[in-house]
Amino acid sequence: MATSRSTHTRDAILDAAERLFAEHGHDNTSMRQITQAAQVNLSAVNYHFGSKDALIGAVFQRRLDALNDERLRILDDLEAKAGGQPLKPSAIVEAYFGPLVRHACSAGAERRAFMPLQTSTMSDPNGAISALFAAERSAVSHRFTRALLASLPSVPEAEIVWRFHFMLGATAYAIMGAESSSRAMNLPGDTNIDAQALLNRLMAFLLGGLRAPLSTGAPPPGAPT
Repeated sequence: MATSRSTHTRDAILDAAERLFAEHGHDNTSMRQITQAAQVNLSAVNYHFGSKDALIGAVFQRRLDALNDERLRILDDLEAKAGGQPLKPSAIVEAYFGPLVRHACSAGAERRAFMPLQTSTMSDPNGAISALFAAERSAVSHRFTRALLASLPSVPEAEIVWRFHFMLGATAYAIMGAESSSRAMNLPGDTNIDAQALLNRLMAFLLGGLRAPLSTGAPPPGAPT
């Protein structure tokens, strides 16, 4: 019973923090606001998380775990159906980036809280959230890069790793800048992000980069590019 109450309290704090981070940003949310929304005292937050930074990390971790679990379930299913044969590059790329796009385009508060936290990994590469994201990503990305290596045996491992890195950056930028880009370019139609439309455009771009001819090295000085 005590364990159940403790878990309930922890979840209540996470839910309250996530809602407030979505509304105000984690920098502009106070511990007082979180405790009031969760109907707990500060000692409960300190007991479960220790600090505000740790609480921010826990909010991020919860969503990242769910995202990576979905990615791995899709990849496991694809590999089981393939029966030991290499997967298509497009299937691997969509298994990794599709869940992120769908998550980011959801209407829930978890998207509004999660994406700014992910943005902070780019603006503060040495921060705690960035370190957490890198650790989680490295374990999951390893599975996907191995699958890409099997799918594209003529592409060196270092090149696969670099291209995967570029795909991560392109996807993060596409998600975080989709609405503002639509407004800035006066694109017709609703500026709300449609997950499938964004994913279709993104997949075409990512696969083009993944399948690009291998670089032959830097051009000599003065050569046209």
